This record gives sequence, C-alpha cells and structure tokens, in this order.
Amino acid sequence: MSESDQAQFAYNPYSQEVMADPLRFYRVMRDKHPVYYIPEFDTYYLSRFEDVYEMLSQTDNTFVPSEGSRPPPEVFLAPKGEQVRDASLDPLAPHAFQGSPVYEQLRQAHSRPLRPGAVKKLEEFIRGLVRDRLDLLLPRGRFDLTQHYGGIVAAQVQCHLARVPLIEAKYVLDIVNSASITDPVTGGYDPNARWDRVCEIVEPGVRARRKEGWQDGSWPFVDGLLDLKLEGRPPLTDREIAMTIGAVLVGGTETVPKVVAHGIWELQRHPEQMAAVRADLATNVPIAFKEMVRYCGPAQWFTRTVRKPTVLAGQQLKVGQRVVFLIPSAARDEREYGADSEEFRWDRKIERWVNFGHGQHFCIGYHLALLEGSILVEEFLRRVPEFRVDEARAVRRPSSFQWGWNEIPVVVPV
Repeated sequence: MSESDQAQFAYNPYSQEVMADPLRFYRVMRDKHPVYYIPEFDTYYLSRFEDVYEMLSQTDNTFVPSEGSRPPPEVFLAPKGEQVRDASLDPLAPHAFQGSPVYEQLRQAHSRPLRPGAVKKLEEFIRGLVRDRLDLLLPRGRFDLTQHYGGIVAAQVQCHLARVPLIEAKYVLDIVNSASITDPVTGGYDPNARWDRVCEIVEPGVRARRKEGWQDGSWPFVDGLLDLKLEGRPPLTDREIAMTIGAVLVGGTETVPKVVAHGIWELQRHPEQMAAVRADLATNVPIAFKEMVRYCGPAQWFTRTVRKPTVLAGQQLKVGQRVVFLIPSAARDEREYGADSEEFRWDRKIERWVNFGHGQHFCIGYHLALLEGSILVEEFLRRVPEFRVDEARAVRRPSSFQWGWNEIPVVVPV
C-alpha cells in the first residue's frame, strides 16, 4: 500500500479488497488508525493488542455479545437506539450471545469434557484417529492437508464428544465449511442456516439421552445442560441444548484444520525451522503449534456492543455503539510480539495472546485445540520426512470472517 493510498485509507471488513487480503489493512490501522471508526456502522475497530486485551479483560457486562459475536452486515446497518437488549433467555439465544451470569452458567453445565484432565484422556484416541487417517492418505501420494487430513480428524473428535457416529465426520465437516462461507461481494452470510443444520446432527442424541435418563452423569457434555435450571424460564429444550453443544462442534471443526495445514506449510517454507522442530517432535511441536495459532489463526474479528458508557483506548464509547476486535491484527502487533511479529518463528515466546479470546469468553475448547493440533502436526512430521506443497492449487477464499486456507494440497513420495 503506497503513501498516497494510506492518505486515502478506508477500511470496511465487507469490501472485496479487504476480504481478499485484510492483513495489509491491519498494518496501516495499527500504525495510523488504532481505533478506527466506521460511521455507517457506528462501530469502532480495535487493531492493537493492548486495546483488545483491555476490552476483553472487562467482564462486568460493559461489552456484551447480545447482537451476536459476528453479526452479518445487515445487523450493523440496522437502526438502533441507546437501549441494549440482553440476549434472549426464552427461547435461548446461542451461548456465545449471552452475558453474565447466564454465560457462565451455561459454560459450567457443559464444560467438563473440555477441561484439562478430561482432554488429556482423549490423547490416545485422537492419536489413533490421526494415525488411521495417515494410513489411508499417504499411499495416495497426494491429498489436502486442510480438508482430507485435519478436517476429517477434527470432525471425528467432535462427533465423538457429541455421540454422533464417526462415519458422519465428512458430513459434519461439509456443513461447517458451508456455513462459514461469506458472499464474496457483500460479505454476508446466513447465520440461521448454520444452526439449523448443526442442530439436525446433534439433537437426536440429546432427545434420546433425555428419554433414557441422564442422572448418572456419564455424558457430561449433555447431562449438565439437561439438569440446568436458569432463573425465569423452564428447563432447556432439546433444540436449545443441541444449539449449545453444536457451537463447540462448529468451533472445533472449523479452525484447527486450517491452523494445522497452514502451520505445516510455514514450516516447509522455513527449512531451518522445520529442522529445529523435527529434532525433538514431542517437545517442540506443542511450542510450534502455539505460534501456528498466533500466526495462522483464520478468524478475523468478533463484536461486542457497549452496554454501559465507558472509555476505551482514549475513546468515549456510548451505549449501543459496537466495538470489533481484529484478532490477526492484535496477533501481529509488534508492540506485543516484537519487530518480527509479522513473520513465523516456531519458538516465539508467547506470554499473552487473544487468538482464543480472553476473560469471560475465553475459548471453551482451548485445551482440546492445543492437544489435537499438536498431535496432527507431530504425527504428520513423524510419518512424512519429505513432502511438497502444491502452492499453485492452494485455495484461500475471500471472506470477511474465516480468512483461512480452505485447501492446501501436499504431494508425498509413495
């Protein structure tokens, strides 16, 4: 971007130019426009790490996701007053839309399978899935790292948690992928289509569990939600429970494969880093995977609505205005990560990050994502001493939200 372009700088997450390559816009915003305002949306965009971290550290409902954590363009353009409504309790709005204390109550009710101890018990199961997948793919000599490898394994893990037959993994992956595609012209998407199709997958298991009884607590992913009593409303319906655990299914299937595939590609682009990681895979891959998350994370932004008057990054914010935090921009902020923050460095020391969120809405699947991603990278590097990325056929679709590599084909010796 030239100096004249900077003087005329304009950012809109839904413009075709931004959706094709947002990173170059983030660089200018961090330097020149760290709190960027779009009048037609009445929304501020945060691009620096410290500002994002400060906002996410506030857990007193000053900033709430009640309009949706990533609303489509029409929500930003809709008229609004100075009264901010809480997310619907009956019928229940998605978990991610809720503020305190409902958010914490829902999270507590279904988080047990995603806590460190429970996740650790999944290690051998996940490693077995990965090895079986490589057994199938490697003899082909060519396959897609994102979809054929990481995507199927991630979907299988989520099927296991949701008690969906593993044979449905490809169907789950296809639904998640289709629901995250945005219109390349308008940047719009249909959020309801995602929930309808995901609930169709998950709800039969919830319904069966309610019928057979859940008091033994043997399926904590669902049992805690069947038991949950939120003040002011009846017990959750099967559909509401399916939507709540379906959000985990979507998040776990959507992001990890893109980080793994892109991260492996970055190592292949830097032979000296690849050699260093290969020197001790068990020790070094978990370190490298954190850098992969920082550098390769595909989610671009999330939104909060101002519920109480406040000041953030020197800007007075009014009730009803929105604040969007730009994750890849914060993750590349040289003020936090050093002068080489826009480069991939496998052993970067990461003391703070926002790729998994922070504070109240810290990613519920954090521990599972780190374990699963590390296993996928480690097992691939262990089994594949040589490979080539077919860069000409790699696909990264324009998107206002999930700007990740949808396809990264690799060629391996047979």
